[in-house]
Amino acid sequence: MRNTSSILTRCFVLLACLALSVAPAAMGQKATDYKAFAQKLSGSDPQFKVKIDFNRWHDCEEIKSDLLRMEKAWPKFLKYSSVGKSYDGRDMMCMTINNPDTGPELSKAAMYIEANIHGNEIQGGEICLYTVWYLMENYGRIDQITKLVDERVFYLFPTVNPDGRDYFLKGPSGVSARGGHVPVDEDSDGLVDEDDIMDLNGNGVLDQMYKYVPGQGNLRRSSSNPNVMEPVPQDQTGDYISVGREGMDNDGDGMVSGGMRGGYDPNRNWASDWQPDYIQSGSMHYPFELPEAKAINDFLLAHPNIAGVQSYHNNGGMILRGPGAEWMGEYPASDVRVYDELGRNGERIIPFYRYLVIWSGLYTVHGGFIDWTNDGLGILSFSNELWNNGQYFTSPELKQQQQDPNSPIASRVANYFFNEYLEFGDEFTELEEFEHSQFGKILVGGTWKKTYGRVPPRFMLEELCHRNMAFTLHQADEMPKMSMGETKVELISDNVYRVRVDLKNEKLVPTILAKAAENNVVTPDLLTVEGKNVAVLAAGWVRDKMRPIPTQLIDQPDLKRIILRNGQAGNSERTIEYLVRGSGEITVSYLSVKGGDVRKTIPLK
Repeated sequence: MRNTSSILTRCFVLLACLALSVAPAAMGQKATDYKAFAQKLSGSDPQFKVKIDFNRWHDCEEIKSDLLRMEKAWPKFLKYSSVGKSYDGRDMMCMTINNPDTGPELSKAAMYIEANIHGNEIQGGEICLYTVWYLMENYGRIDQITKLVDERVFYLFPTVNPDGRDYFLKGPSGVSARGGHVPVDEDSDGLVDEDDIMDLNGNGVLDQMYKYVPGQGNLRRSSSNPNVMEPVPQDQTGDYISVGREGMDNDGDGMVSGGMRGGYDPNRNWASDWQPDYIQSGSMHYPFELPEAKAINDFLLAHPNIAGVQSYHNNGGMILRGPGAEWMGEYPASDVRVYDELGRNGERIIPFYRYLVIWSGLYTVHGGFIDWTNDGLGILSFSNELWNNGQYFTSPELKQQQQDPNSPIASRVANYFFNEYLEFGDEFTELEEFEHSQFGKILVGGTWKKTYGRVPPRFMLEELCHRNMAFTLHQADEMPKMSMGETKVELISDNVYRVRVDLKNEKLVPTILAKAAENNVVTPDLLTVEGKNVAVLAAGWVRDKMRPIPTQLIDQPDLKRIILRNGQAGNSERTIEYLVRGSGEITVSYLSVKGGDVRKTIPLK
């Protein structure tokens, strides 16, 4: 039966090939058309225009090189730029995606996507690369992608902390690279960066160091895994104590690696709810003190069309929104409804991720980036905490096994199982003896490498890139988009006309968030009328087009320029009515910095 099926399949393919070989001559079409058709028939994917690896980590120079290669491949849509320099002089890289055929950048709602504000939270950089690559490779192939690129603008920043990124990638595993490289006295001894990293045993990992103190310690080697140190029960004593991460106490303050680089938090240096260091550690001396923060804020201020923000962090598998601190109060109810709809859809798009509020679902943050973009700039903002350890074992059966304390994948030992059988032991170092010049004979090791836990295994990276990109593109698609619908003109008397125009926001997000209107941080929308020898006698909102209910008059001094401080709600339509005197035609325009500009010319007849 299997042989018969195989023979039939071959016959079908042969007949198809014969048909394709004669059809071009009969139908006057080029043979190359059928070659493309044959490729589709075979099920093979089209070749990519630009090849980028999404199963490895890219340093800053590689990111820049990849961006420039894509800009060269798609020069119409892509523009690479640097918006400033980091403390160490690296580019603050930006890739702009815009289709000039559908309008200039500032005339369309824009999605700002950044990553790696914390130096050791690297995978968002790969998501940014993937997003540029995916949008370009699939423009003209996938209708929804084509529509997104035509209607929206994207500003992508693969690393807003390039110093921290390269320090994390190129330094030994275990190095603290959360901050950048602005010098700070993190241990308050009057010196900066005095106890920098030292990979004493040269294995490329900043290991833990343990001193042998028989019967006087609080740690012991695990009986199930001799490379693991575990705490002893309270009523017992162990034979080891930890003396810190691998390194030296260069300044004699009793702290090993106590003055390493990066002793601040770049995500605490923003103006919304900024607090001094004694309240919020790592905040620096004032908002935007860090050169990276200032460069990004200058860019945001210069691009008021930005209507959506995604700031990729890691880890924990979270889709986060503000506020960062409870005392800031909840967002207005109308804003919360929008966030909730997007966030709950995000939970469906990215398995194992939870939609949460920062202060209640994670921890309190003062002076955080997405608090600033929401409260200070009026931009709907999310921060995805990338990667969830629950993704190591994903099937219901394995999840059930993890509940058994004696299982080899029980929570307390699951990581060791994954390392042994899927990473082949590459992610955890063995304990080994070492002669330390200050501590004498010690054990060094028992340490997870930097590529385990906070970031996904390389073979699982591309799915993480795609799912998180998909959520962010969903947010971009739901940014405000104004349009004009039906118009109606009615002659009232000589040269006096009643003109009605339907105004519609086609998407979920309002043109002005309620919080933005409350804080007066977004330029109000503007509804204008232009026309030669045309006077606007009255204007108002139509309460119900189907019933003769009086129009709600607008009380503003200049009815040719109506200011809309609350903008247009999401997924809404309303009708403006004008009473005008004149002849010829009028042009009604709706101008919104985040919802786009739309116009309609209407003959008065």
